[in-house]
Amino acid sequence: MDRTFTHLSASSKTALIDRDITHIARAMRLSLQGDLAGPILPPAYWRERLYKLLDTGSLTHPQLCAVDSLLLQLDQFEAQPPLAWDELAPATAALFPPTHEAGAEHRA
Repeated sequence: MDRTFTHLSASSKTALIDRDITHIARAMRLSLQGDLAGPILPPAYWRERLYKLLDTGSLTHPQLCAVDSLLLQLDQFEAQPPLAWDELAPATAALFPPTHEAGAEHRA
């Protein structure tokens, strides 16, 4: 089977990089928020993705600024201490108040 390599035009390559940066910006924020177990994907994963973009060597100035901003966000995330369990809001701070009185018996 013959494989022919297609060369992307500069505008196509720029558009692909723009899409990748946009995707990383959206997904990274949600991934780092994660859940009670921590981030879904670690900061090292996102840092590696951003470094791969930098290694392409064909980023425009706005793209470089966007990647730099995302790297700074990762630095800031890693500098923040993780939230301790005892600092979490108590169960009494729930969004909805309980529908029954504490200690009340159930009546049928």
